[in-house]
Amino acid sequence: MTKRVAVLMGGWSAEREVSLVSGAACANGLRSAGYDVAVIDLQRDMSTLLTALTPRPDVVFNALHGRYGEDGCIQGLLNILGIPYTHSGVLASALAMDKPMAKRLFADAGIPVPEHRIVDRETLAAGKTMAPPFVLKPINEGSSVGVHIVREADNFRPLDDDAWPFADKVMVERFVAGREFTVAVMGDTALTVTEITTERGFYDYDAKYAPGGSAHVIPADVDPAVFDEALRLARLAHATLGCRGVSRADFRFDGTTLYMLEVNTQPGMTPTSLVPEQAAHVGITFEQLVQWMVENAECDS
Repeated sequence: MTKRVAVLMGGWSAEREVSLVSGAACANGLRSAGYDVAVIDLQRDMSTLLTALTPRPDVVFNALHGRYGEDGCIQGLLNILGIPYTHSGVLASALAMDKPMAKRLFADAGIPVPEHRIVDRETLAAGKTMAPPFVLKPINEGSSVGVHIVREADNFRPLDDDAWPFADKVMVERFVAGREFTVAVMGDTALTVTEITTERGFYDYDAKYAPGGSAHVIPADVDPAVFDEALRLARLAHATLGCRGVSRADFRFDGTTLYMLEVNTQPGMTPTSLVPEQAAHVGITFEQLVQWMVENAECDS
């Protein structure tokens, strides 16, 4: 019998629009691979979701991005329902989304991370953090939502809710000047290393999603030892968090050290996104990629 797959997308996080694009692409890819596909635009109404999941699908393809879809919440509900789903489970998803906790685990595993502090807005406004340049990050957002580089003479006002519509606590992270690399991990295999370049100076939300915002060099033109180390660290980070399925690790390289920025447990999945691009580079089509993800879907044990 044809396997029934429900694609969850949309949601109500700051990354809703990106999720809709990822979900539509994955649904098309799954149909091309021969699955019976239903698309669910997730709303903040669990009774509507439960109705949409009737009749029960064989697998849920989680194409949600950001809070509630990427931080363990939807994973917990699917565990209760006993419906296998793609990507990581509750714990790994929650750990990866909590940037301070993820960095603590990475450091304990021997993965270099930039120096950082967690402060409130008042402390930040008083200039009692670290010398610029540094990076401001929301503690639990994805896709570089809210990320801001503070340089000398920057007039960014962190107490202004319009400028910072996130939680009171903020991560202040030392800015690592250098090159940006990313590595997709599929199961226990690191696919390759991509270098990301952008004229914006940082791979922020607009650089990721605006037309022409960034360019990808695949494979990255870097010393083989650095290349192999990026693959190793991506695999190690994936395992340290307890990820499964597909993840993507992001790095900054200062010419000497690879610094882990974060692991994305729900990376973008349009045909031109970084993970499908790396899969294609090693001979895996988009249809084969989403099929592998469905066939390896599971609930937490």
